[in-house]
Amino acid sequence: MTEAVLPPLMSGLAVSGAIDPFVTACAKASLGCDAGLVVYNVSVDRLGSALVFAPEVPLAKAMAMLPLCGVGLQNSLGALAPPEVAVHLGWSGEIRVNGARCGRFRVAASTDDEGARPDWLVVGFEMPLFSAGQAPGDDVEETVLYEEGCVDVDPVTLIESWARHTLNWIARWEDEGSRPLHAEWRGIAHGLGDAIQFGGASGTFL
Repeated sequence: MTEAVLPPLMSGLAVSGAIDPFVTACAKASLGCDAGLVVYNVSVDRLGSALVFAPEVPLAKAMAMLPLCGVGLQNSLGALAPPEVAVHLGWSGEIRVNGARCGRFRVAASTDDEGARPDWLVVGFEMPLFSAGQAPGDDVEETVLYEEGCVDVDPVTLIESWARHTLNWIARWEDEGSRPLHAEWRGIAHGLGDAIQFGGASGTFL
């Protein structure tokens, strides 16, 4: 696996095999690693990456990093994939490519108290690249990246691009607040206006 070249404020840690980069990032964060650590794992059929944050705001505000990282990935695929490929984000963290689920985002923090400032917060994503056991179109709700016209998208390049776009959005969020991020996210949100159920509650996705 080629080593990812990351922005100056970030550092990379490549893992391999069955090692989950999200779990690894959480473990490193709990041990006090520096913010900006990007843990990633690229295999033949899957890629995953996770970014460590050291928030300076309460958890309720720091959770903006979840949609922010999603927007960073959408922007990255928008730059690297063919123009006809549509990438959207779901309320519960799913990534959708051309309407079908193609991976997900996860988030974890050192505390679940929304009013407390967490010592660390980790946002990560995973995305299937290739499926040997399922023919294209067998499941219209699930897909893999390479079957959606993205076979020329290099996974390491995607991680590098995600890091850069995410860093740019962090700077914008710090300078301009959440309004630009919210506007960008609404433009790529899947199922806006639909009825949803999440965390034991139900309502309309606004």
